[in-house]
Amino acid sequence: MVSRSYSNLLELASGESPSFGRMSRRIPRIMTVAGIISDLDDDPTDSVCSDPSSSSVQRDRIIIVANQLPIRAQRKSDGSKSWIFTWDENSLLLQLKDGLGDDDIEVIYVGCLREEIHPSEQDEVSQILLETFKCVPTFLPPDLFSRFYHGFCKQQLWPLFHYMLPLSPDLGGRFNRSLWQAYVSANKIFADRIMEVINPEDDFVWVHDYHLMVLPTFLRKRFNRVKLGFFLHSPFPSSEIYKTLPIREELLRALLNSDLIGFHTFDYARHFLSCCSRMLGLTYESKRGYIGLEYCGRTVSIKILPVGIHMGQLQSVLRLPETETKVVELIKQFNDQGRIMLLGVDDMDIFKGISLKLLAMEQLLVQHPEWRGKVVLVQIANPARGKGKDVKEVQAETYSTVKRINETFGKPGYDPIILIDAPLKFYEKVAYYVVAECCLVTAVRDGMNLIPYEYIISRQGNERLDKVLRLEPSALKKSMLVISEFIGCSPSLSGAIRVNPWNIDAVADAMDCALEMAEPEKQLRHDKHYKYVSTHDVGYWARSFLQDLERTCRDHARRRCWGIGFGLSFRVVALDPNFRKLSMEHIVSAYKRTTTRAILLDYDGTLMPQASIDKSPSSKSIDILNSLCRDKNNMVFLVSARSRKTLTEWFSQCEKLGLAAEHGYFLRLTRDAEWETCVPVTDIAWKQIAEPVMQLYTETTDGSTIEDKETALVWCYEDADPDFGSCQAKELLDHLESVLANEPVTVKSGQNIVEVKPQGVSKGLVAKRLLSTMQERGMSPDFVLCIGDDRSDEDMFEVITSSMAGPSIAPRAEVFACTVGRKPSKAKYYLDDTTEIVRLMQGLASVSEQTVAV
Repeated sequence: MVSRSYSNLLELASGESPSFGRMSRRIPRIMTVAGIISDLDDDPTDSVCSDPSSSSVQRDRIIIVANQLPIRAQRKSDGSKSWIFTWDENSLLLQLKDGLGDDDIEVIYVGCLREEIHPSEQDEVSQILLETFKCVPTFLPPDLFSRFYHGFCKQQLWPLFHYMLPLSPDLGGRFNRSLWQAYVSANKIFADRIMEVINPEDDFVWVHDYHLMVLPTFLRKRFNRVKLGFFLHSPFPSSEIYKTLPIREELLRALLNSDLIGFHTFDYARHFLSCCSRMLGLTYESKRGYIGLEYCGRTVSIKILPVGIHMGQLQSVLRLPETETKVVELIKQFNDQGRIMLLGVDDMDIFKGISLKLLAMEQLLVQHPEWRGKVVLVQIANPARGKGKDVKEVQAETYSTVKRINETFGKPGYDPIILIDAPLKFYEKVAYYVVAECCLVTAVRDGMNLIPYEYIISRQGNERLDKVLRLEPSALKKSMLVISEFIGCSPSLSGAIRVNPWNIDAVADAMDCALEMAEPEKQLRHDKHYKYVSTHDVGYWARSFLQDLERTCRDHARRRCWGIGFGLSFRVVALDPNFRKLSMEHIVSAYKRTTTRAILLDYDGTLMPQASIDKSPSSKSIDILNSLCRDKNNMVFLVSARSRKTLTEWFSQCEKLGLAAEHGYFLRLTRDAEWETCVPVTDIAWKQIAEPVMQLYTETTDGSTIEDKETALVWCYEDADPDFGSCQAKELLDHLESVLANEPVTVKSGQNIVEVKPQGVSKGLVAKRLLSTMQERGMSPDFVLCIGDDRSDEDMFEVITSSMAGPSIAPRAEVFACTVGRKPSKAKYYLDDTTEIVRLMQGLASVSEQTVAV
C-alpha cells in the first residue's frame, strides 16, 4: 500500500488548495523510509515534511485505530470464496467520521475484521478495503488474537479496569505473562500497519480503548513528533486497584507517549492522574481550563468529555416504516393490555448488573402488590463480547432468576419479566425505547453506556410516532431513567434517578418513584436530558477531541526530540532547541584554555542523589572538591539549603571551599573565614507564629516533618502520601501566607516542601557575591560553571546568564549553566543525573591535578 504522503498529483497539478479549517497540511519534501525523524539534528530542513511554506494541497487526514474496523464482512452466497464488505452503521468509529464531516477531514481506519481471513486472501482483501472504504485491516493469527483479545484484554485488563481484583483464579484470572506478551505483539502488528499509511509530520492518529494501550510507544519510537491522541472508553480504576497490575508502569508510560489522553468522566481522569503521581512521581496542573501532565519536557493533555450518540442515524431509524410497525405491535402487546413497560438493555456480562435488576423488580412486586399484573420488565440481553466461565455463570443466574420470579408472580397472560436473549435489529430496540415508560440501566461498573441517551432521543420521537402513540400534537414528551451511579453517563444525566445497584431496596424504591412521578416532572426531566443529549452528540465529542489534539501538538515542530529508554520504558524527551546536553569534551576543552574560573555547585540532587538515605558527602566527593579548590585558577562554591552547622561538619576537610548555607543567607569564602550574611540580619520572631501552624499540619499529615534552621522553617512531606501531602502543602502555604502577611519573610513551595525564609534571600545572591568578590580582586572569570537541580537553583542560572553582558564576567567568557535532568529550565545545558555530574567534576578535577603537578 502506498502512503498518502506521496501527494495527490492531480490536485497538485490543478493547483487546487481546499480549505481544511485550522489544521494545515503540507507536502513533504523528503520521505525517508518509515519517515524516521533525526533525534539529534535540529536543522528543520532535515526533518520529514519540514517546509512550512508549502501550500496545502490535501484535506487534513486522521488515522483512527481501534481493535475492530467499522466493517461487516460475509462470504458471497454464490459458492465463490469472495467477500462482501459493508459499513457497520452501529460502529462508533463510523459515527465519529460522520460527526467530523466528510468535507473537512479524510479518515483512514486501522483495525481487525470480525471474520477470520485466510492468509492467501489477505492481500486482496487489504486492497479492496483500502480502495473502497479507506480501511487498513490488521490480520492477527487466530492463536495470537485469542490470547490477545479473549486472554489478556477480556480476562485480565477488562475485569481489573472494572474494579475486579483477581483474588482467585476464577475471578478475572491471575496475571499471565505469556498473554501480556501476546498483547504487546498484537499492538506491534497494529503499529506496523499504521506505518504503511502514515505521513508522520502531518497525519493525526487517534487510538481507541484499552486493547491498544501500548501502541503509542511503538508509534512514538518510530516518529518522535507524531500527533497522537488516545481515548479510553472503559473506566480507569483507582490507584489502589490499578497498582495491583504487574505491568502497571509499562501501561502508564505507554499512554504518556500520547499527546492527548481522553476519558469519559473526571473520576476516571482523576484516577489516572493519581496513578501517574504515585507510581511515576509526575505532577499535573490545570492551566486555563486544560489539565496538563509534565512528562520528560512534554505536556501530555488530559481531556474529559463523554461520548455522544449519532443523532442523525437514530432519528433516521425512528422514521423507518418497520420501526413504526414494531411500535404498533408493542403497543398492542403492552399498553392495550393495561401493562406498563420498564426496559433494560444490557450485554450479558458480569458488570451489567442484570441479576441485581431482576432482584429489584422482585422486591418491587413484594413491596408494592398493586403493581402486580400491571408492570412488566422487558430485559433485552445482548450477546456477551467475551468468553469464559463468568459469562456462563451470568447467563445461568439470569435464566434461573427470571424463571423463579415469573413462577412466583406470574399468572395466565402475564409474566412480570420478559427476557429477550435472541439478537435484535437496531430498529427493534428503538421501538422498545419508544414504548417503555422507564429505562433501567443498573450496571455495577461501566465506562460510558449510551443506552440512556438512545432512550431519551427515542422518547422524543417524531410526528408519525406521536400518532401511533395517540399523543396530541402539542403534547410534551416524557421519559424516566433509573441509572447506576457507577456508569460514565451518570454525571451528565442530572434528571435521572441515580441508584446504587447493589442496594436492591433502593433500586426497587426508585422504580416505584419513576412509576408514580407526576407527569409534569417527568416532562421537565425529559426536556433537560434531551437538550443535553441532542447538543452533545458524537460529532461534538469528536470535533472537541481533535481541536484539543491539534492545540496540544502545535509546538511539535519547534522542539528538539530525543528517544530514551528501551522496550516499553521508551519515552521521548522534548526540549527547546537551545537546550542541549553538556558535552564532557566541550567543557574540558574550555576549562583547559581558561585561567580564572568560578564554579557554583548545588548539593542535594546535584552532587548527592535525592533518594540517598545517608546525605553526607563521600570521600570521593571530598577529594574531587579539594582537587578543584587546590587549583589557584578556581573559586569553588557549594550552595545549599542546609544549615551552616551541617555544612561545616560535612566539609571540614575542604580548606579552600566556599560555602553558602540556607539558600545563601550565610556565606563564607574559605573554611577559616568567618560566616557572614548576604542580607541584613533579620528578627526571627516570626517563627513563633509559623511553627505552631506547621506543627498542626505535621500532626495531621503522616510522614511529614519540620526542619528548623537558623533563619528558615521547612515543612517536608517527602514521605507522606503524595496526593494528601500535596493537598496539605497547598493549604499550609495559604495558611502561612495569611498569618505571616506582615512579617519580613516569603513563603515558597518546592519539591515536597513548604519553606518560610527571610525576604530577599536566594541562591542568586551567592552568585552575585562570588562574581563581585572576584571582580574586586581583579579576577573577572573567563569560565563560569553553575550546576543545580531544582527551582531554587534557577536564581543562580538567571544571575550568571544576565551577568554575561556586564563587567563581572570577562568578555567572551565560557559560561555553563547546567541543570540536572531534561526539563524546562533557565539553564542552557543539562546532564541526566548525579552520576554524570560527579563524572564531569571528576574530569575537571583531573585536569586541575595535572596543572598543579606541573
